[in-house]
Amino acid sequence: MTFLILLVAILVLIGLISWAKVHAFLAFLLVTIGVGLAFGLAPGPLMAAIYQGLGDTLGSVLLVIVLGAMLGKLVAESGAAQQIAAVLISAFGTRHIQWTMMVAGFIIGIPLFYNVGFVLMIPLIFSVVYKYRLPAVYVGLPMLASLSVMHGFLPPHPSPTALVAQFHANLGLTFLYGLLIAIPAIILAGPVYGRTLRGIVSVPLASFQVEALPESALPGKLNSFLSSLLPVLLLVGVLGLQAALPLNNAPTPALAFLAEPAVAMLVSVGVATFSLGTALGKPLPAVMEAYSASIKDVALILLIIAGAGALKQVLVASGVSADLAAGLQGTGLPPLLLGWLIAAVIRVCLGSATIAGLTAAGVMLPTVAQAHVNPNLMVLSIGAGSLVLSHVNDAGFWLFKEYFNLSARDTFRSWTMMETIVSVAGLAGVLLLDWILAI
Repeated sequence: MTFLILLVAILVLIGLISWAKVHAFLAFLLVTIGVGLAFGLAPGPLMAAIYQGLGDTLGSVLLVIVLGAMLGKLVAESGAAQQIAAVLISAFGTRHIQWTMMVAGFIIGIPLFYNVGFVLMIPLIFSVVYKYRLPAVYVGLPMLASLSVMHGFLPPHPSPTALVAQFHANLGLTFLYGLLIAIPAIILAGPVYGRTLRGIVSVPLASFQVEALPESALPGKLNSFLSSLLPVLLLVGVLGLQAALPLNNAPTPALAFLAEPAVAMLVSVGVATFSLGTALGKPLPAVMEAYSASIKDVALILLIIAGAGALKQVLVASGVSADLAAGLQGTGLPPLLLGWLIAAVIRVCLGSATIAGLTAAGVMLPTVAQAHVNPNLMVLSIGAGSLVLSHVNDAGFWLFKEYFNLSARDTFRSWTMMETIVSVAGLAGVLLLDWILAI
């Protein structure tokens, strides 16, 4: 009966969001209340669980996501992302254009959210297409594969950051494992698969060609790279020092403080405020205005994350989590594969990678605790599942189709297949890494 109620709840959630067009946050709240009452929670404990779920989830991810959005906004508006891409193209030329675009998307995708990175990089993709007379999909797909993987796999992007918090994973280790898995997945879905798409005819619409900043207005090359990658450099550097120094060493508490993702992001935003803002002649109020706009960009995402946290907490408070864990373990499927599968099913039904990942996390949380699954790998497995088979109910599908002016058939052949390759390759990487770590 537990599984039946949960299945009905997920189907109702899908129906409210997909068919009734109810906002995802409201849909989560309605379904959460219904689930709590169905599992026997009294109104008082039910609302207490909802408040706890909302607070705990937002409290653990709010700083990282908001500060990440601020950094990404400044990287975009200052022209640092455009400079990074231009430097890479200049260095490697057009002979290896797919690999160049893939690396550019990889670097830019770390601080930028997917939609921002997509719109920002479209002028660059189209300029390369027109200048060198190359097929648009062939040139653009590797970059977009990188952006998509960064969005689905790696913090500080919203879904993986929230998953790290829910599973009590280590953000630094999740990031490092994610890099190991993301790189081969991007290569397969980008340059390797992209070679089969040279024959797709795409004439991008002129109305979607955004004006790029003039070269004279761009920040310096070193400044662009360092400012954009500073969160990664800080986290990797601190983790390396922690591994190298003895535990009783005096700097250990300071390193532990710097290893906190929110602290690393705050330091990065502070540096970028100067390096990509005031040092380039931008008034401080203008930088703050950009930060305010970035918060508006992620406000709805934060509400969805909070709603998913409430559902998770109600499942825990109702005592259903233990039954759910035992039942899922009884399926015989490895937990990492099961997490990927649940996220994939919800992704196909709903279209949203973020909602798919967060909903799957709520279902898999008790199993991770009882089966002693590596929580860092579960974050990546669910993240991979949340990207599979993007189709007509996903905004990313239409973004790609309209910007590249493709038929639905060619969009399925290029975009949908690329996302599916990324997802399956990500799962394979997770399972392989799990096997290696178990040796």
